[in-house]
Amino acid sequence: MKGKTSQEVILTGIGTSPGICIGKAYLVDKEGVETVKRYTIDKDSLSAEVGRFKTAVNKAEDDLHQIMDAMPEDFRQHARILETHVLLLRDKTIYDRAIELIEKERINAEWALKKVTSEVRPVFEKMDSEYLRQRAEDITHVADRIMEHLVGGDHVDIARINKRVILVAKELSPGETSQIQLERIKGFVTNRGGRTSHTGIIARTLEVPAVLGVENATQKIKNDDIIIVDGKAGTVVINPSEQSLLAAEERRELEDNRKAMMARTSAIPAITRDGKQISIMGNIELGEEVVALRDHGGDGIGLYRTEFQYLSRSCFPDENTLFENYKEVIDVMNPRPVTIRTLDVNGDKAISYLMDEVNPTLGLRAIRDDMDEVNPALGLRAIRYCLRKPEVFQTQLRAILRAAVHGDVRILLPMISCLEELEEAITHINMAAKTLKQRNVPHKRDIPVGIMIEVPSAAITADILAKKADFFSIGTNDLIQYTLAIDRGNQNVAHLYQPLHPAILRLVHTTCKAAKANGITTQMCGEMAADPLCAPVLLGLGIDGLSMHPQAIPEVKQAIRSIDTTQLDAFVAELMQMPSASAVLGLLSHHFGDLVAEHGAESRPFP
Repeated sequence: MKGKTSQEVILTGIGTSPGICIGKAYLVDKEGVETVKRYTIDKDSLSAEVGRFKTAVNKAEDDLHQIMDAMPEDFRQHARILETHVLLLRDKTIYDRAIELIEKERINAEWALKKVTSEVRPVFEKMDSEYLRQRAEDITHVADRIMEHLVGGDHVDIARINKRVILVAKELSPGETSQIQLERIKGFVTNRGGRTSHTGIIARTLEVPAVLGVENATQKIKNDDIIIVDGKAGTVVINPSEQSLLAAEERRELEDNRKAMMARTSAIPAITRDGKQISIMGNIELGEEVVALRDHGGDGIGLYRTEFQYLSRSCFPDENTLFENYKEVIDVMNPRPVTIRTLDVNGDKAISYLMDEVNPTLGLRAIRDDMDEVNPALGLRAIRYCLRKPEVFQTQLRAILRAAVHGDVRILLPMISCLEELEEAITHINMAAKTLKQRNVPHKRDIPVGIMIEVPSAAITADILAKKADFFSIGTNDLIQYTLAIDRGNQNVAHLYQPLHPAILRLVHTTCKAAKANGITTQMCGEMAADPLCAPVLLGLGIDGLSMHPQAIPEVKQAIRSIDTTQLDAFVAELMQMPSASAVLGLLSHHFGDLVAEHGAESRPFP
């Protein structure tokens, strides 16, 4: 494939699904959806306008059901995402609010829907949790689908694409990505989205190279442009030079060969050269992801995020629903361990937006006014929310204890910052067990209860917490942000987000030493755990196990097999003296040159 004569342009975004693909761009155009106009509706025509809106919603719902019915087997596991969109179509904050605007402000349905979307998105975008911020994309996908029927635009049918292309779009909804045929779609690029968006999850599940969050990609890339997509580095090259094409082809061939080799060895345990076995587990949020985890050689589930089971519904899930969800995952993984993290959301607004039970009369504006926090990252979230809402916490705990009868289950408590929070949470676990015993419901209380080390105070007082906790799991994503006062999503300071910063390494070291002194283990489940280059650092600091997205498991296992832990003591002694992240990288290059050469450092957030 020859490059074009136009000047080469390199765009950067979020590398969401690793891999390299080269091909022609295919722009997914959503005609009319982005350019609606406002006009006034006559009083006598308001009923008809409301009817037009309801008809569009009905057609959007029909679309989603048709997509689910026609889903290829590879996508069946993602039907729940589309079921969430069906629920959102008639959520009161979208459906009722749009009708209210049409009737009270006498505006056309398109403008009412656009106004509702502009009200709702900021509620989610302001949340500290990256996962919850990405739920704003679901709102947009649902609104766009309704809008397509209001404006009468042609619906994008990705299933009908009959040539090998790379999709380029402002964003791709789960419904659209579910229509992807792997023999025709090489990869995709979007203006919006991120690692935890459903598009990102589907891309990784299918192992399709994807770069999301590329600003103005649809304006800079034209139909039939030759582009290179590097889903690991997070780059898109438009009109690549012959030299760039050759280099990309070489990287792709090397990557394909390496993936094939790692696939052959993924089931082999991660044992270091000196015979020490390291537990390598996977992070999941959807129960269906256990298949990918198992196929990539995961030793168990180190982090089972449970938020989706709350946010994908129009009401709080009951105990039996949660129990069945957990049991399904545990049955598939048995006898391998499953670590279930309790609900980690950022305040009532994360849930009451979707759930009428919180307050049926509470409107969007009231939610925003009531729940807006000056510093949401430091506010009512995770364990703080659960302790504030004991009825929600108890329901989940009872479901977990019931599911524990069916396998090796562990409870993980998020954002513990002090001993009192841990003790109160344990009291709640005991209360849940007591209730089940009184009801004569089979359950298991004698299961490990661990805590996330993601707040600096928890790392600093790890020696105190280790006397009450059964294990530690270091969540580096939040620990780095809280320790360095960095919002990774803020481009103005993103360059300061440094996993190998000396402060982070010292907190990890402190945590591991406290755990070992008290006879408990320390795992790591943040993005840092998925980086093969960090493996010698983490093993040297005392990490006993790593948990990551399933696709990263084979590569990390391979890196661990190249390490001799008997040589790490001297390395760590030097490591603790390093003054900066760049100095740490230099030390890594000196001691583990082959590892650095193989995995590179150019795309990492080091200075």
